[in-house]
Amino acid sequence: MSNLTSIESPPIAHSPLIYQWHWQGQSINIAYETEGVGSPILLLPAFSTVSSRTEMSGLATRLKSQFQVTTVDFPGFGDSSRPRVDYAPPLYRQFLADFVRDIYASPVTIIAAGHAAGYALNFAATVPNSVAKLVLVAPTWRGPLPTMARGQKPWLKSVRDLIRTPILGQFLYQLNTTPSFLAFMYRRHVYSDPSTLTPTVLTQKRQLTQQPGARYGAAAFVTGGLDPYLDRSAAIAHLESLTIPTFIAIGNSSPPKSTAEMQALAAVPHVISQTFPGTLGMHEEYPAEIYEAILPFLLEGRE
Repeated sequence: MSNLTSIESPPIAHSPLIYQWHWQGQSINIAYETEGVGSPILLLPAFSTVSSRTEMSGLATRLKSQFQVTTVDFPGFGDSSRPRVDYAPPLYRQFLADFVRDIYASPVTIIAAGHAAGYALNFAATVPNSVAKLVLVAPTWRGPLPTMARGQKPWLKSVRDLIRTPILGQFLYQLNTTPSFLAFMYRRHVYSDPSTLTPTVLTQKRQLTQQPGARYGAAAFVTGGLDPYLDRSAAIAHLESLTIPTFIAIGNSSPPKSTAEMQALAAVPHVISQTFPGTLGMHEEYPAEIYEAILPFLLEGRE
């Protein structure tokens, strides 16, 4: 396996496809791209302040030679619409169910990172006939502030509501999306190799945070408002209920609390798991290593 020292450049920007999704009376434009021919694979990026389908481009580029690969931006992130709605699990569960129903005529393999892995797991457990295989990359279910606070706390919603306010909220959000703060967070939790965060990569990431309405989804994620599960037992129960092939990728430099959660999921008997270099952004930092490991898993049983 090769070692990567920097993020591969995302593909040249072009207009994505638009999936028009309706939620509580609002029309929300969802940006997505589809490339390749073959069995369908849906790539879901990790939720974060800078969540974008482009972080899955390293995997998509490799997979598209043998599969039909779709990358998508979640509502409130990337190039999708960012309306001032209540970003919470019901919204994302419904979005994923609707997107899969409307885009795919047959069961799809889902490769999901971070919190998106939790939503993919929930979907596979509740709509089992829609998913063929599941790859969970650095799966997480607890946001940054709840992790620091050791669980959901009542004051987290107050912080979330404060960030949504017009003036003070925008000011607080800007303090937490300065280049220096983003660099600190990336080097601490997202990339294992500090040299990965080049000035170009940092500029691209910060641009995502400066889009109109960007703070709404970001605030929900950071304060735990997007947590797909409230405790480990619920995630494990869903994983144990699955009858489809499931692969879990664990980063060897992941934060201790996140590692403990990943290892607990990987301990479920029928799950295949493997440890890779990297941490919470391993899908973006080490796509070659992950691709080489999951390809046999994806091809197994394919006619």
